[in-house]
Amino acid sequence: MGGEQEFTWTATVAAAYDNSRPAVRFGDLTWTGRELLDRAAGAADWLDTLGLDPDAPVPALAATSADALALVIGGAGSGHPLAPLGVRMTPYEIAAVVETSGAQLLVAQPEFAELGEQVAQLSGRRAVVVPELRPSVRTLTAEPDDLAAVLHTSGTTGLPKPVRMTQRRLAARARVNGRLCALDPDSFYGGSAPFHHIAGLGNIAVALAAGALITGLPRFTVEGWALLRELGTTHTSMVPAMLETLLAAGQAHHETLRTLQYGGAPVRPGTLRRTYEAMPGVRMLNMFGQTEGSPISVLTPDDHREAVAGRTELLRSVGRPAPGVELRVGEAGADGIGEIHARADHFFRIDAEGWLHSGDLGRVAPDGYLYLYGRGTDMIIRGGENVHPLEVETVLAAHPGVADVAVTGAPDERLGQTVVAFVVPADPDAPPEPASLRSHVRARLSGFKVPVRWWFVADLPRNANGKVVRRRLREPGQGEAHD
Repeated sequence: MGGEQEFTWTATVAAAYDNSRPAVRFGDLTWTGRELLDRAAGAADWLDTLGLDPDAPVPALAATSADALALVIGGAGSGHPLAPLGVRMTPYEIAAVVETSGAQLLVAQPEFAELGEQVAQLSGRRAVVVPELRPSVRTLTAEPDDLAAVLHTSGTTGLPKPVRMTQRRLAARARVNGRLCALDPDSFYGGSAPFHHIAGLGNIAVALAAGALITGLPRFTVEGWALLRELGTTHTSMVPAMLETLLAAGQAHHETLRTLQYGGAPVRPGTLRRTYEAMPGVRMLNMFGQTEGSPISVLTPDDHREAVAGRTELLRSVGRPAPGVELRVGEAGADGIGEIHARADHFFRIDAEGWLHSGDLGRVAPDGYLYLYGRGTDMIIRGGENVHPLEVETVLAAHPGVADVAVTGAPDERLGQTVVAFVVPADPDAPPEPASLRSHVRARLSGFKVPVRWWFVADLPRNANGKVVRRRLREPGQGEAHD
């Protein structure tokens, strides 16, 4: 690989699929590599008709599908980079992102046309439904510093913030991740992460650069896993909670799976042992990173085998720096804990010196393994999804039965963290029902942001400036908890 192909994701994908091998398979639909590129060229032709500003990200309501892949490839190769948004978010959440993006329109696959119209009405933008994408002979091109795609991650105010993925850096990420996951043209990748997520499109972009056959599920289910097994997939990604669900159902076996990538939470020793019993030859990888840059570190297949052999403490770490990554701990205290900074060619949001400031607190052990100690901010990471307490608190504070509220994360073996709310009732003698609070939040926010436990308290711990001291929010002994 060399020249332009080495430095742009678009050229890498074009070279990988200029053939008659199967490239995508969704249900009864199968496209060859050449058919995928021709549909991507057709997507580029269609995007050109929308009057978009050059290199302006295009908000999109799309789910993992053949057409969605064509849109991403076509957008990247025509100066119309796609910016997928979460189709499971509420119209209010999506509209807020569209408004701040500056985009004058959003596109929606036909199955999300109604959601697109709701977002358009709330944001004052125009929604355009994606038509049937017809083949084209157009050549897709891009420069190394052009945008390839835009993904969003939760910001310090709870509003998702854009992460701009340039062609050069996305190509670099594809090389690093592809080698770690041993992806090649003989691989068959299938996942269930949301398309707008780094675990969704982020991993699919890596598989595309490797020329792999690709499929996907709209969401994770035991039945969906059985379908991936039946199709003969060789690579997938998930969070440990999904793996435990499969093990509990006796459905984790998968004869053709070669690589299982996970993240968002550590895997428990017992879970790892049972996974190897169900899939004896599988390669397990835990990749630590974020939308702004991933992987920062990796717990390799050899590390997982060592953990099963007795070094279970390795599973509490997130491994050692990924290939090409320079790692440091900024302003570490006497305990060696500080914010994790990392520098590499495959990171997207960096400072003037090339450093990614992760916002995660960590410590590097003498043997080079990185251990995490939570977020430098108040962010809750639940099963790989970011939840900002302020966003949930703002919604809950509008409930008539709530006088004051604080939301925090609590450790969870399956999900890494879970969401807990401490509520000061407006009427202490008649606190609101948790079901009422839950439905109130769910009407405005995504399901993973809804607290799973509720504590009713007389007041909240605050400092001299009136700010809630979250580290003093403790579940035991503070009141009656409701699940």
